[in-house]
Amino acid sequence: MNNLNKNILLGTAIGDALGVPVEFEHRQELEKNPVVGMREYGTHNQPKGTWSDDSSLALCLAESLCNGYNLNDIADKFIRWYYDGYCTPYGRVFDVGVTTARAISYLQSGCKPELAGMDRERDNGNGSLMRILPLIPYIINMEEEDRFRIIGEVSSLTHRHPRSILACISLCEFAIQYINLQSIEKAYQTMQQTMLQLLKKEMFIEEDIPFKRLVGLSYEEFKNIELKDIRSTGYVIDTLEASLWCIFNTTSYKDAVLKAVNLGDDTDTVGAITGGLAGIIYGYDTIPSKWIDTLARKDDIIGLGEKLDSIYGGVEQSF
Repeated sequence: MNNLNKNILLGTAIGDALGVPVEFEHRQELEKNPVVGMREYGTHNQPKGTWSDDSSLALCLAESLCNGYNLNDIADKFIRWYYDGYCTPYGRVFDVGVTTARAISYLQSGCKPELAGMDRERDNGNGSLMRILPLIPYIINMEEEDRFRIIGEVSSLTHRHPRSILACISLCEFAIQYINLQSIEKAYQTMQQTMLQLLKKEMFIEEDIPFKRLVGLSYEEFKNIELKDIRSTGYVIDTLEASLWCIFNTTSYKDAVLKAVNLGDDTDTVGAITGGLAGIIYGYDTIPSKWIDTLARKDDIIGLGEKLDSIYGGVEQSF
């Protein structure tokens, strides 16, 4: 896994770009006209291969990690993205969640990064989940307590509610355990055990109901959830469940991201997260080359992934 950063960044951006043209389309519409490759224009009237805020904020995090972990620097890059178009495909922001926008405005006005994120129950959108995967190469060899702390801090830049933080921890733990165990089923089972322990802690003790399916269903039971019972909205639990369900029910990068995007609704984010996971599992070299060739700023994304891989050495780094 010496290309871990490259796998995550390309995987995320491709899944995101596949979803951008059909964001907010209903599942029934996509069943009639499914996404099978890169489209252009559509919902946001963007050229083919354009990625959204999901990838932009993931790239901001990745850029910052080139110089180590510094929460203030990550916050500064988020501010530059929102106000100056930094880490965007064409120099401007065309899509941003309400919670993320509000938090970044607080950051810009001088709020401490660890306190900027929204922490009401209604603020549990998927805006921190969508950008968290680039942390994995940095935290993978850390002790659990340190991993969870850093994930919580990075989530809290925009989403500070325990539900959003636990969702980010769950996603990262699944990815890390896959890297360690090379088994999707075992990674899920190990993630579940971690979640069960965290749900006993005071911070997360009231989150058992939202995470009921993720901790209560076996791998086969979760995999076999009917399509009609998988929701692909912007709610953080729906997005996490939908992304894992797509991974469990496919065996290639291409099939995983197309399944994710064709769920409808928040297509770019479910596509981005599924794409990041599928990049980790299958590798960037399994992504259809015509998709990569179409991707906006592909050379910059590849270069950033390679730079980070040279710094952290895939999963071989020590701390």
